Amino acid sequence: MSAVRIGPYTLSNRLILAPMAGVTDQPFRQLCRRLGAGLVVSEMVTSDVRLWNSRKSRLRLLHEGDPEPRSVQIAGGDAQMLAEAARRNVELGAQIIDINMGCPAKKVCNKAAGSALMKDERLVAQILEAVVGAVDVPVTLKIRTGWDRQNRNGVTVARIAEQSGIAALAVHGRTRADLYTGEAEYETIAQIKQSVGIPVFANGDIDSPQKARQVLAHTGADALLIGRAAQGRPWIFREIDHFLATGELLPAPALEEIEGILLEHLDQLYGFYGDVMGVRIARKHVGWYLSTMPGAKAFRSTFNRLDEREAQCASVRAFFSECRTGPVSGEGDEVAA
Repeated sequence: MSAVRIGPYTLSNRLILAPMAGVTDQPFRQLCRRLGAGLVVSEMVTSDVRLWNSRKSRLRLLHEGDPEPRSVQIAGGDAQMLAEAARRNVELGAQIIDINMGCPAKKVCNKAAGSALMKDERLVAQILEAVVGAVDVPVTLKIRTGWDRQNRNGVTVARIAEQSGIAALAVHGRTRADLYTGEAEYETIAQIKQSVGIPVFANGDIDSPQKARQVLAHTGADALLIGRAAQGRPWIFREIDHFLATGELLPAPALEEIEGILLEHLDQLYGFYGDVMGVRIARKHVGWYLSTMPGAKAFRSTFNRLDEREAQCASVRAFFSECRTGPVSGEGDEVAA
């Protein structure tokens, strides 16, 4: 299988961390890259540069220190604003610009952005041409299979993307109307792959090495985007990469390694956000890491009341120590991602 290229960049493997608002911040991107992702994409940044002075946007616009190539996702519905946002992000160090036409969230779609744009194919073309024309770095696009199941126009949008100069296309195997419910379908992704000559990346419900191999075989996709399955399990990239290369499953990480990765992640969060915000953001990550472990539910209700970094770290260490020395009361519980 030939290497995946996006413009001048050759990826180290076929696994990409999908951009997720509120999740794929710099600490998480760096961690996933270290644990086997071939490319990581930043959280969605609004194309309205007037809003960039907010603390949230300022943190999302920090690209320095990110693993290269640095890919930054922008979202909006106005071609000129998106073009300006692309230019400004390139000035700030972005090496790939990714346009979001895949987000189904109401607050994004109500502003005629995200997957709402797929309804208006002429506007799609205007946006893609404006952004590609505005920057001299590769521009990629994230879409869904269509607006709803009666309007799966992913193939048409993919052809528009190729004609507009888009360097690679990621497709989530659901329509806008599906949100994140039901199961992703890969037939439309396979059709899109057959219809265009640019690299196509499959996305949606890829949560195990076996599923990754199955989706690649079914769609013929060049690479995979992994999102929710990496929450609390950033080593999934290493596991999938090894399985695709050898056909063998890596053993699950030992408790000691999980504890080390989690504590390192917390340390990075405190350093990036400062203690107050870092402590708050740490709560959801800890919930994801521990979701399948015995006693996690009881632990989380206590952990979520802690408001100091030292207390959080000590609490995590105590939890793992108890896991190693004997059974903890209560059962593991899944956390909705």
